[in-house]
Amino acid sequence: MAHDFLVKDIAFQAGLSIATVDRVLNNRPGVRRQTELRVRAAIGELEKQQAGVEIQGRKFGIDIIMEAPDRFTDTVRDAFESESLTFLPTIFRPRFHVAESMRPQEIVQLLDRVRLRGTDGVVLKAPDVTEISAAVARLEQSGIPVVTLVTDLPNAPRTAYAGADNRAAGETAAYLIGERFAGRPAMVLATLSSNRFRGEEEREIGFRRTLRDRYPSIGIVEISEGLGRDDATGALATAALSGNPGINAVYSIGGGNRAVLAAFAAAGRACAVFVAHDLDAGNLEFLRSGQIHFILHHDLKADVRTAFRAILGRRGAFAGAGPARLSAVEVVTPYNIPATVR
Repeated sequence: MAHDFLVKDIAFQAGLSIATVDRVLNNRPGVRRQTELRVRAAIGELEKQQAGVEIQGRKFGIDIIMEAPDRFTDTVRDAFESESLTFLPTIFRPRFHVAESMRPQEIVQLLDRVRLRGTDGVVLKAPDVTEISAAVARLEQSGIPVVTLVTDLPNAPRTAYAGADNRAAGETAAYLIGERFAGRPAMVLATLSSNRFRGEEEREIGFRRTLRDRYPSIGIVEISEGLGRDDATGALATAALSGNPGINAVYSIGGGNRAVLAAFAAAGRACAVFVAHDLDAGNLEFLRSGQIHFILHHDLKADVRTAFRAILGRRGAFAGAGPARLSAVEVVTPYNIPATVR
């Protein structure tokens, strides 16, 4: 396994002990395949961080912990890797800990392990549950800043939240759908990945409140706990369509859009208006083909810059950090796709 890095740097990047990394690098027996893959991934991340970096400034190792579908974590990973270059000569060394599904206790154990090992900051996308908030408190009490990403933990003493105004996003979705039907009865399928995420809950609250106040003829059928995965979300959508023949619109709060569209097609049903979140490759494909009508977009790169500034501010390395600002929500159609994502 060729590399140009110190064993201690690889160990820090991988979140493993020096002895374990040494066993992997020297092909000693008794090493799990998963551990070997973590070492390879750490070397790959170090190579990316080193590429093109000529000026050596202060280095910050940060941990990004997310429970989210792969398509979203891939987008976030790209944003962190690209935006870290804009802070040169300061160098960020991100370590990613991501999974499509994690039990709260697994996230707590990971947060505690990161705290005991040491880090310059944590960026966290996790469910809003008591035990995770308590783990965040332990990190902050240890002097480690925690920034919540796209979904907040408002009861935790985190340093900052980096993301959009999710309630306003839900209100915007209600307006787009409500105006499309112009007072006519309709039924919206609202899809959440999980009701444990505060950001999705805020979107749903804004959506329901605006429909109730401005468009009372529009009803809602909600599905959740598909975790944004196509198989689980598709099964939930199929059952909802079967039991509710009036569903003719979708507000996708938590993803799994390919599966939802497939469920409509399998049922031979038309979707008059489909509102989704995030400009990932799949959603762009559906937007261009007319299967998704509006995408509520906010700039993840701006969120990453907010996270970096908040961590630097707590570390005394960025005097102008100030309070974090919410990202603007933009309504994207096939005619105004941002040039940066085309």
